[in-house]
Amino acid sequence: MDINTVALTGNLTRDPELKQTQGGSVCKMRVANNSRRKQGNEWVDAPNYFDVVVWGAQGENVAQYLSKGRKVAITGKLRWREWESDNGKRQAVEIHADNVAFIGGREENGQAPAAPQQVTAPPVDDFAPSGASAADDIPF
Repeated sequence: MDINTVALTGNLTRDPELKQTQGGSVCKMRVANNSRRKQGNEWVDAPNYFDVVVWGAQGENVAQYLSKGRKVAITGKLRWREWESDNGKRQAVEIHADNVAFIGGREENGQAPAAPQQVTAPPVDDFAPSGASAADDIPF
């Protein structure tokens, strides 16, 4: 069995975009995550950018409560897709979120940020036999 799990924290680079499809609500957002790299004799932060897709009620909550600059923690799976456009064949790898935790909060009226909130989507495993859950695949 192959493992496809992603966990990252980062900041939203723009406001989330919520759309309605035949399959329900879908929210798209981009998350920036820094990694440290050595340049010459000093360490510098180098940004990485990830496209994240959040489905259903969780996506609606993300669109309602998050905005550009907010810090989030995401767990999910990588999904690859391919499509045709006017410029030819295009490809993308996205993170399809299972969990999105809102980290911190905006300071308002001099008050400290709120505790992290977590919104969980029901697990979706396209390849699990009926009655099996994602937890059945954990090797420990």
